[in-house]
Amino acid sequence: MSAKPAINLFTIGFTQKSAEQFFDTLIAAGVRRVIDTRLNNVSQLAGFAKRKDLEYFLRKIGNIEYVHILDLAPTQDILDDYKKKKGDWEVYEQKFLELMRSRQIESKVSPELLDCGCLLCSEPKPHNCHRRLVAEYLSDKWQNVKISHL
Repeated sequence: MSAKPAINLFTIGFTQKSAEQFFDTLIAAGVRRVIDTRLNNVSQLAGFAKRKDLEYFLRKIGNIEYVHILDLAPTQDILDDYKKKKGDWEVYEQKFLELMRSRQIESKVSPELLDCGCLLCSEPKPHNCHRRLVAEYLSDKWQNVKISHL
């Protein structure tokens, strides 16, 4: 039995990046699809990354597909406990990992969808961000995911 080919999965946050940096980074990495993992993707604070604008820019600038997968986002409660109530990252991480397990995200998204895909959220760095948790969770489940944080 041959080994499954590796899935190249990228992650990126849009804050603290200009539109030029953001789109150039995606194109240079060879991203074919941006997978939006945000719960709220229409905020004015998102600037060029508001859902409809982002979908348009990705297609026009880089011929990159856009999909929004709510199953990869935290719940409002989990998000509020961490962001608004200044919660502990480790508690957030445990709650979010449990949420992914209960949602069985590994059976709701296909490896084909994620190959050359890029998980998007707002955090500038992946360390305290749920996109990293999603990538690592799927890597753990599928065993053939190569993660690159852009």
